[in-house]
Amino acid sequence: MRIGIIACETFKMELDHILVDDPDIAYKEYLEFGLHEWPDDLKKAVIERVNSLEGKVDAVFLGYGICNSLKDVTSSLKVPTVTLAEDDCIGVLLTTDEYNKERKKCAGTMYHTPYFADFGVEWYERELRKRMPNYEELGLDLDWYLDQLFNGYSRVLYIDDGLGDKETCEGHSKEFADHMKLRHESRKGTLIMLESGIARTKELARSNS
Repeated sequence: MRIGIIACETFKMELDHILVDDPDIAYKEYLEFGLHEWPDDLKKAVIERVNSLEGKVDAVFLGYGICNSLKDVTSSLKVPTVTLAEDDCIGVLLTTDEYNKERKKCAGTMYHTPYFADFGVEWYERELRKRMPNYEELGLDLDWYLDQLFNGYSRVLYIDDGLGDKETCEGHSKEFADHMKLRHESRKGTLIMLESGIARTKELARSNS
């Protein structure tokens, strides 16, 4: 069978681990993180990339949460596609039930997967320069920007998915929490939703071959 993968780059480490040496993977592409901020653009990009695989693969796994725009995306796809039911990438690595528990525990939580933990404050500084190139002329600084973004937050939660250098990633997460004067907590995540999605995609491919 021929399986195609179209996924957000936030899942690259996890999917590369799950799919290593898998002979059924005929195509794999990770789209740039941040498209979810423009739901119409994200939906358009996903539709274009999946439909470009028509005739080249038997089924596609779409490695995205719903992300405000992808709930009914399969109706626009020309290739049989398996989607995830979780709200976003955090829900995928926690499961919906565990995500809801964490949100009830602390609504003001910044969630750090290993991918996000590596951002550090430097990523936000680049975003600030991109969004407001003249911010220094206006008398603003990075801490002002971070205070605006995370106003009302009280916790950073690191989600350990069992991959990568846990000590380093968790350390970066703690550094960010310290910079923002937020409490830091850690918990286990899971790859089961991604693994299940891949398994369902292979079942779909078999039924269509």
